[in-house]
Amino acid sequence: MLIELGDKIISTQIFEQKFVCDLNACKGACCVEGDAGAPLNWDEVKTIQSDLEKIKPFMRQEGIDVIDNSDIYYLDEENEPVTSLVNEKECVFVQFENGIAKCAIEQANKQGATNFKKPISCHLYPIRLKKFNDYTAINYEEWKICEPACACGTSLNVPVYKFLKEPLIRAFGNDFYNELETVSNEL
Repeated sequence: MLIELGDKIISTQIFEQKFVCDLNACKGACCVEGDAGAPLNWDEVKTIQSDLEKIKPFMRQEGIDVIDNSDIYYLDEENEPVTSLVNEKECVFVQFENGIAKCAIEQANKQGATNFKKPISCHLYPIRLKKFNDYTAINYEEWKICEPACACGTSLNVPVYKFLKEPLIRAFGNDFYNELETVSNEL
């Protein structure tokens, strides 16, 4: 089922599906697996490029080498920017800490090196946004590697939209999130 809020079409799965990331179980596989890099918007490309020298100290050499030989992004099959990949696998910004994939951009942000947290597509995952002319679709993306997150969310009874409160507010504002709360209560 879909719900319309202003210029957004929202899948009810974000209210129904339970989800809490369990990095110890999945090891950050969403940053390593998949068929493309993380989706970016053009403002994010510019921000990352301008902050790149501040982010590089948090990156692995393999990621730096890819960026130095090409760029931080490439255009996917829909002609949209996505993060470049190391060995056509993990995001160039992946670093590993005790076997868990973590984001170098996010680590740079936590250390105060940049004000940019990380791409909104990463922050919102497992929600995926698709922009159309007149509206934005907000969908839940189900992926086998996130089964531990679904199990954790079920045991804690946390729906996707509540787990993603911070990035939803970052993307669309407090009023939108409050509307989601209202919709959830009505459902």
